Amino acid sequence: MTMEQGGALGFGLVIGWFLYFVNRYRRSEASFTDITTVLGAVGGAAVTSLFPGGTVLFGAYGIGLAIGFFSYFLILVVMVGISPNFGVDYFLDGRRKGPGEGETIPGETQNPGFVFDQPGSPAISAGVAAGVAAAAALKSRS
Repeated sequence: MTMEQGGALGFGLVIGWFLYFVNRYRRSEASFTDITTVLGAVGGAAVTSLFPGGTVLFGAYGIGLAIGFFSYFLILVVMVGISPNFGVDYFLDGRRKGPGEGETIPGETQNPGFVFDQPGSPAISAGVAAGVAAAAALKSRS
């Protein structure tokens, strides 16, 4: 594997992991913009300009994207499986077992809220744009 192929694979891993993370922790309903975000990450103009379709680099990016996306889920399955505090219902609606005797949850707890949950937030676009800009700068050096 060349340095360029490794970079494309690594870039795909990060984007795939982040796509699963964003979709897992969203608070709003799924919408058409979610599909366009995923399509943009998979084969948008910025990605195809860095890794032209039909090349080994685009293949490495696609493999990295799949590995990153599905490894997030597999790691979550393992962690839920070995934890005594969670069951299969966690994947359905986030249920978990209550604290044991003598255990407390300090303060008020809530599901994590992230900036991409807010309507109109450019967090995802800015993150992808920064990654693409960094990759383009590296590509121009070689």
